[in-house]
Amino acid sequence: MFGDDAGDEDALVERALRQAALWEEVDDRLDDNALGLSGGQQQRLCIARCLAVDPEVILMDEPASALDPIATAKIEDLIEELADDYTVVVVTHNMQQAARISDQTAVFLTGGELVEYGDTNEIFENPESQRVEDYITGKFG
Repeated sequence: MFGDDAGDEDALVERALRQAALWEEVDDRLDDNALGLSGGQQQRLCIARCLAVDPEVILMDEPASALDPIATAKIEDLIEELADDYTVVVVTHNMQQAARISDQTAVFLTGGELVEYGDTNEIFENPESQRVEDYITGKFG
């Protein structure tokens, strides 16, 4: 690990896994194959790998897609915690999730056009664009 000794590496692994709310679930099987983890645990492991490099910005693309509601809730809780220390950008088609976990929302529609950007509550409660209202209320999309 770029010249770091094993103790530093172990501390880095533990710190990243703790930040990703995964340490208690995997601390006794760190040498096991990650494919043995649940889908939610695998997703949090991906987040831990990102956190290990101490980024300024974390980009997540559909971080809870195909996860059960309990695993989704853990990911959403983790995103909210990470937002205290990092800029977190989440790409999702799940409007309910976007409303729950974001402070600011950007709505891109067909062709990548930025249609609306602003405070999440404003966009979801009083969108300026009819196209955005139609999308977030499920009239299309």
